[in-house]
Amino acid sequence: MNCISLELKKLPHTMAVTHADLEPSRSKTDLSSKTGAFLMVLTILLGLLCFILCLIAEATRSEVTWISSDEKGKEDKSECVYNSSGKVPLLCAASAFFGLAIAMVMEHTYMMIAVSKSSPALLDWDPYSASIKSLTWQAGFFFITTWICFAVGEILLLAGLSVESGHLKNWSKPRTDCYIIREGLFSSAGVFALTSVFLAAGLYLTALRAQRILEDLAHVRREILEASVLYASPPRSPQRHITSVDRENPTTRENSHNENLLSVFPTPFNKSYNFV
Repeated sequence: MNCISLELKKLPHTMAVTHADLEPSRSKTDLSSKTGAFLMVLTILLGLLCFILCLIAEATRSEVTWISSDEKGKEDKSECVYNSSGKVPLLCAASAFFGLAIAMVMEHTYMMIAVSKSSPALLDWDPYSASIKSLTWQAGFFFITTWICFAVGEILLLAGLSVESGHLKNWSKPRTDCYIIREGLFSSAGVFALTSVFLAAGLYLTALRAQRILEDLAHVRREILEASVLYASPPRSPQRHITSVDRENPTTRENSHNENLLSVFPTPFNKSYNFV
């Protein structure tokens, strides 16, 4: 008994196979994969970073001070002076501009690749289904509003960049014309940037929900097809074949579970005893 117990302890322990192990692994281009979730979180973080950069640019934007010069025999002449060179708001606005562009292009490119590489069964949906219609309208709404907010935010940032880059040199020198950004422009750009990334997240979740619904429908169709094929085919009768024994008449046997029993318990016509 001790030897048996020692041998049992030496046997390798095997893990039980679960249903999750039998399921096919998700590819990286699948919407429900870890790559898709990571890119979605990264897009939101980039949007938050762009919003913070826009707030910094708003707080450090250039302002103008007007100075009137009184000279004898000449008309009063007003001149303006910038309070800073505008490098900080320019750098923040440029970073927000490129960061938002990278986030949007990255997320939408991934979703387009994931949808294009989907199974043909998932792309074949019923256009008259109420749930599919609702998801289609939601996806269209998120797609259009995402790009509108993105375009408005980028235009505002471009306007801020063009103004702040106009006085990088000789900013402390008095001038007759000074261009400044209106209060709240960078803040508005940050709000549109943040809104665009959240709308992109809504578009991703809508596409993911549609994919799961179509996967469930495809699974139900496959089960129905397998069941119909199973019940449509008639049951097969056991095949019979004739075996001959020396000096005896041929006997008929069936390819069933009784074959093993007949081999163990010989019939009166079978003189060869086969014990298993």
